[in-house]
Amino acid sequence: MPRIVVVSPPFASHAAPLSVLAAALGARGAEVYFACAPAFEELAVRADVGFVPLTVTRNANTGVAEATEQAADEAARLAEFVQATGKGAVEALVTQARHRQADMLADPDGVHAALRAVDERLRPDWFVVDQLSYPVTLALHCLRLAYATFCPGHPTYVLSGPGALFGVPYDWPDVLRPEPSQLAGLRSVAETNDRLFTELFTAFVNGRAPQAPVPRRAFALTSPSAVVYAYPEVPWLPAPPHGPAHLFAGHMTGPAEPLSAEWARRMELLRARSERVVLVALGTFLSARDDVLRAVVSDVLEGCADTAVVVAAGDRTGALADLAGERVVVRPTVPQQRLLGHVDAMVHHGGGNSFTECLRAGVPALILPLSSDQFAIARDAERAGVGLVLDPNALARGDVAKALGALDVNVRPRMARWARELGRRGPGWAARHLLATMPGRAPAP
Repeated sequence: MPRIVVVSPPFASHAAPLSVLAAALGARGAEVYFACAPAFEELAVRADVGFVPLTVTRNANTGVAEATEQAADEAARLAEFVQATGKGAVEALVTQARHRQADMLADPDGVHAALRAVDERLRPDWFVVDQLSYPVTLALHCLRLAYATFCPGHPTYVLSGPGALFGVPYDWPDVLRPEPSQLAGLRSVAETNDRLFTELFTAFVNGRAPQAPVPRRAFALTSPSAVVYAYPEVPWLPAPPHGPAHLFAGHMTGPAEPLSAEWARRMELLRARSERVVLVALGTFLSARDDVLRAVVSDVLEGCADTAVVVAAGDRTGALADLAGERVVVRPTVPQQRLLGHVDAMVHHGGGNSFTECLRAGVPALILPLSSDQFAIARDAERAGVGLVLDPNALARGDVAKALGALDVNVRPRMARWARELGRRGPGWAARHLLATMPGRAPAP
């Protein structure tokens, strides 16, 4: 069986699913190493694979972005990003694009040297790399090492053709569709990023590995062998690029685990007082939007007398403490995957993990997209009929309560079919197909 190194950026929402894939590869007999920042070693322990300390970016998020210790300039960018999400979809995406211009290839020489050292020490047959870890992909490309690409969010992170641009959603939910002039401005910024990033890639390849082909577009550089998507293969997606095997795993969640005794008791108390329980979580970065969390919970308390709420509030737990009570549990973090088996609906931001975890658990969702690929994911949920979408910056009194009622009537009946479909795939399916697809290590010349 092959030796594999799974390389993850130091972000909880990326490292967790990558560690699940690492565990699935290990369970099929491969010798697997999980390479990530030291703070994530516990994920390797839980996956029962080896660990390699490797930091591939100066950004980090160990579970609550605002509470993660990081450089002052990174903290300032995070604050600016959160503020931009309050100004609307296009403003958030433009801000993210500007941030990419300032940090497109942080320390490519260091990443290249670190990956070369890992390869020389472990001699893996192949690597697995997050699609958004562009310096890692560039290093492996220059070193001419075999790798598979893992796409952590919407499949259009893997660019489908010349008209696709990283950072521009392929489609939009109805309530957030921008005006043509706004969209043109966003595309202009994304086109500039595409050109600048490709120029950086070209210069690095020419300087470090002139024997390697120069990528025509940096954001489109992926494995020529296999791409694993932690996403279902819905029929309206743009056609993926020709070449690699495209493996739509549906989700990247681990085996169902029971709630801890403490959480089981909390849920028992909520159920004793309410007919319905809703989980509210906006992800590890966007829990900073406590105004949105407050609007959601307040609307449920006022308009849904039969409903209790569990809120993942991140670093804003104190700011929302006044909402806690018999029908509301407010915690910095919650065991989301475990809780999904015990709630009736979820309100989330449209993150890839939340979307697919809800599908896998058969839980209908109200989606409030704020940034990144969340608009594309929300549109897919809308088209598939597995969720409803509202503008998080324009929530009026009664909107959330009305939407939760509509979930029960219009969405819940569809969820069992989706749960069955996703149950046929997942990390084990992805591991089996990867092992059958990826080439062995070429012999040394």
